Amino acid sequence: MKAEIKYFHSPDIVDLEKFMPKNPAEFCFLLQVMVGEKGQEGEESFDVIVCTPKWLLKNNAKENIVYGLHHLIVFEYNFSRISTALKQIVETPVFNNWDEVVERIGRIGKWEFEDYHNRL
Repeated sequence: MKAEIKYFHSPDIVDLEKFMPKNPAEFCFLLQVMVGEKGQEGEESFDVIVCTPKWLLKNNAKENIVYGLHHLIVFEYNFSRISTALKQIVETPVFNNWDEVVERIGRIGKWEFEDYHNRL
């Protein structure tokens, strides 16, 4: 099966294409990557924190350890470059099933059901 990015959304940014950070060297925002099976309806959300190294430095104490899970670290805001990189990761491989999609993309973004436990 093939996965595809259905669309991108950010609760922090109205228009991802036209956005210009106030400080291009130091910014952070939540990017929701909506992914589904190619040619099928429906999608699931993978949340990625997009930030710069300067933002990380300013927002973490020297004694902190930052693991980087679910973070995309960029050196400038270029949504075309960000979306192209994410599309390559999501849309290039052929997967055997949805679990493989979640496993691969879940390394980059937090899957909306990542910590969900069915209690039935």
